[in-house]
Amino acid sequence: MAESTRESLTLPVLGMTCAACQHHVEQALRTTAGVEQVRVDLMAHRASVVFDPALAAPEQFVEAIRSAGYDAVLPREGDTGAHAEDTTAGATKKAWAALVAGALAMLLAMPLAAGMGAAGRALMRALPWLYAIPPSALRWLLLLLTALVAVWAGRGIYVSAWRSLLHGATNMNTLVSLGTGVAFLYSAYATIWPAPGRNVYYDAVLLILGFLLLGKALEARAKRRALGALDSLSRLRPATARRLVDGVQTVVPLEEVRPGDSIVVLPGERFPVDATIAEGRTTVDESMLTGESTPLEREAGGRVLAGSLNYDGAVVCRAESLGEETVLAQIARMVDQAQGSRAPMERLADAASAIFVPVVLGLAAVTFAAWILAAHSFEQALANTVAVLVIACPCAMGLAVPAALTVAVGRGAQLGVLFKGGEALERLAHVNAIVLDKTGTLTVGKPVLERIQGLETGDAGTEQTSESDLLRMAAAAEERSNHPLAHAVVEYARRRELRWEPAQEVQIYPGRGLSARVEGRECLLGNEALFGEFFIKLPVDMAAPEPGATRLWMAVDGEPVACFDARDALRPDAAAAVTALRRAGLRVQMLTGDSAAAAAPIAQKAGIDEVKAGLDPAGKLQQIRTLQQSGLRVAMVGDGINDAAALATAEAGIAMGSGADLAQEAGDVLLLRTQPMAIPAALALARQTVRVMRQNLGWAVGYNLIGVPLAAGALYPAFHVLLTPWVAAAAMAFSSVCVLGNSLRLRGWSFGG
Repeated sequence: MAESTRESLTLPVLGMTCAACQHHVEQALRTTAGVEQVRVDLMAHRASVVFDPALAAPEQFVEAIRSAGYDAVLPREGDTGAHAEDTTAGATKKAWAALVAGALAMLLAMPLAAGMGAAGRALMRALPWLYAIPPSALRWLLLLLTALVAVWAGRGIYVSAWRSLLHGATNMNTLVSLGTGVAFLYSAYATIWPAPGRNVYYDAVLLILGFLLLGKALEARAKRRALGALDSLSRLRPATARRLVDGVQTVVPLEEVRPGDSIVVLPGERFPVDATIAEGRTTVDESMLTGESTPLEREAGGRVLAGSLNYDGAVVCRAESLGEETVLAQIARMVDQAQGSRAPMERLADAASAIFVPVVLGLAAVTFAAWILAAHSFEQALANTVAVLVIACPCAMGLAVPAALTVAVGRGAQLGVLFKGGEALERLAHVNAIVLDKTGTLTVGKPVLERIQGLETGDAGTEQTSESDLLRMAAAAEERSNHPLAHAVVEYARRRELRWEPAQEVQIYPGRGLSARVEGRECLLGNEALFGEFFIKLPVDMAAPEPGATRLWMAVDGEPVACFDARDALRPDAAAAVTALRRAGLRVQMLTGDSAAAAAPIAQKAGIDEVKAGLDPAGKLQQIRTLQQSGLRVAMVGDGINDAAALATAEAGIAMGSGADLAQEAGDVLLLRTQPMAIPAALALARQTVRVMRQNLGWAVGYNLIGVPLAAGALYPAFHVLLTPWVAAAAMAFSSVCVLGNSLRLRGWSFGG
């Protein structure tokens, strides 16, 4: 399928309740012609499809989902999702109504129970009028009450189960419908044809539905909290902007703002677009975008981001990126995609959920047969079978991994750590070695030019070249480069107020330097390796640069004419970050294209013993492969551009970026804060998330492995312990809520250092 023909679409899906539902929807979409990729998100109740529009239309996906027994609608513009809250409120009302009706049914059924017992005698003394009602009247009253409440409160459950059955599929609603349906039909039979020993289970039907609906309501509320980080990002951008035209301010909808428009932002307001400040001075809060809690000063020429908060100055900005092109929109899109992604750990849950419901149905049949044969009690066999059907919980298994992933990705975004998805997060959690690029990662990434030395050569023309001329020519060539050393040369030339003509025929040699035609002459700037490639001899009597300084050589028309020494500063938290990484059990190594003399002081200050210097991008890539071949799982931290190959090869690639430049998306994790302490924080969050995922899976699997045998009566022979159907239903609802509650602990996670 040609890349240019691919389109993507995200559809809201209605009726999914468990991992089995997710699997059915996914299969239905995968078998639709023209579909290339499918991702179904149980947490957010949506399906994302990548397809060929020449072979499939969006309406076909809606039909495919409906054919699987679920419902879907095409996304509508401006849909805020408020209906989801209304649905949750309705489910809560139905849940409490069913629970109250169930408690009432349990009370009304007490006079019908075989044998009085102490509780029955006490109730008779307290409510003598209840025992005066004829048993047949009580049975019919319970039948009517249960039928009305079950149809009203449980309609969605029964409709979902029926649709799935029509399509040859099963899900959690199948188990609940079968369990409550059998209990209701037997109770109706006992009501119409009463006989000694025939009990009714109307209270169990209502309590099962009540606990299930209450669990769903709590689950929906927890899901909204889990997705809260994305919601908070979407609310950051204002809906209007103050546009300034000919000195007149007008409040306009954000959609009317165009690049280049002048926008006024007052203190206390959020910036509506990515912009450059044209007039004024202020401080801004970018913590919701980059995790940087310290307010940042911005003046004329400074860049501000949509969604950031303007603290104390009224400023006029020039609009640049709008709408979906803003950094805020890019972050929200990345978080959304990551939250909907699937972690490798989900494969276990997927494999189990595919066979879960059929296995439970088989176990229920075995339970019924075993109790009939062992106890010769139809009623006891029925009660235990219903308990087995309703206690089994595929929901907990389906939510175990995505719930933790969703919360973790959102929490990471709040801290300025963007995970590309579940797989990236899991890979980072399992690394045991980390290699750090020097420039821009451990150091500030803004070297300052300290010294310019002209070289004497045999060429009389170049002997007389002044320092200003050398600097001017170097700046002309380096202006087209994005390397930090190039920026140092250009900035120094600008401070000297030099002017130059643009260079021609600029050729970049990654990790080594560049060549260019400047003022009609061939210029070469770079390190010793590059000069060796061009067979240009460097002077042997030159004094070495000061420790920690990086040397840039310059040649004109094949003759070395100058060298520039620049020095970069170690980031304030670099040493603390390395200490934290070592404490986490990682082997730490520094890779750099600088010379060993320039790298050694930086490594020493940072506390790094292993240093590999003089490496070009290919050399860094080879070093990572060497570490991998020794059995290590390696994370690479770099700037995301020059280190792209190394980032992609490592088990986990971490790109040091900034909120103002999301182009540095190479690798698996993007750090919006260019602070080394964000590296161990990202690692710690990934490891904690994987721990929560394992806890959730352990709980979900353990709950079903213990709960189903208990409901079947495994403890009865030794301890005479049985679970009533309504207790089983309460346990089932509690299971899903536990998984979500455990995942929500990640919302308050913080890095301890």
